[in-house]
Amino acid sequence: MIDNLLELTVFARIVSAGSLSAAARELDLSLAVVSKRLTALETRLGVRLLQRTTRRQSLTDEGHAFHERCVRILAEVQEAEAAVSRTRDVVMGLLRVTAPRGFGRSHIAPLLVAFRERHPELTVQLHLTDAVVNIVDDGYDLAIRFGELADSSLIARRIAPSFRVLCAAPSYLARRGQPVQPSDLAKHDCVVFGEHPSREWHFQRDGQGVSVRVNPAYLTNDGETAQSLALAGAGIVQKSIWDVGDDLGAGRLVRVLPGYVIPAAPLHAVYANAQHLAPKVRRFVAFCVEELGKQWRWGD
Repeated sequence: MIDNLLELTVFARIVSAGSLSAAARELDLSLAVVSKRLTALETRLGVRLLQRTTRRQSLTDEGHAFHERCVRILAEVQEAEAAVSRTRDVVMGLLRVTAPRGFGRSHIAPLLVAFRERHPELTVQLHLTDAVVNIVDDGYDLAIRFGELADSSLIARRIAPSFRVLCAAPSYLARRGQPVQPSDLAKHDCVVFGEHPSREWHFQRDGQGVSVRVNPAYLTNDGETAQSLALAGAGIVQKSIWDVGDDLGAGRLVRVLPGYVIPAAPLHAVYANAQHLAPKVRRFVAFCVEELGKQWRWGD
């Protein structure tokens, strides 16, 4: 199809320029290439479009009819290109986003509302799941994820800091006591969540890594449910500060083992390709960086 369009362009330029050599100069092509394209076009159509002599050229009857259609086709192509150019910085169409359930409800959903108020031609589809989805196969524009990127074929842009904490309800700690070191967790009720929940919890202190295998009293695939269980006094949970920061500030939850650091899991926007990124994706990622930066209030 691209070759066909080039042949139409060459033919139209030969007619407007008055000769093959003039068309070659205007198109910045060699005379041989222009002649070859014209010959290929006539061969494919099975008709002669131009009568050519050493001194002049003229359109055949078939050439006249074809030239009229050719001009209209090229005009439509130029119009389509202009329309795309005009909209390449316009935020419009369908924006498909996937995000963790809890964080998506509390933070991404409000951001999408504010973003669409600025760009009313946009339609938003928000899919919430704690599972890691394949954004390419499932057709998402971007994913909001905690932690490092495992798939090197994707692009990840850090949009906000984050860290994880251990916490539990005051009622649970009053009943079972406060752990002093990570190994104490093996004797506590723990709430573990995720599509593939890990029973290995990792910590760092003074540059040294420490791991402990916990004994889950509760397992769930849903992060919000895990937090609700912890608030109800079920046990100790490991959550992002974005999720539990307000509960810690209000005293509904208490931090456990604050002297031990859990490996960081910053917040990323993940998308398939940075080249020719759609304005709706580029602008929303930038919007997240700006707005989540304003919301961050938990230090380093």
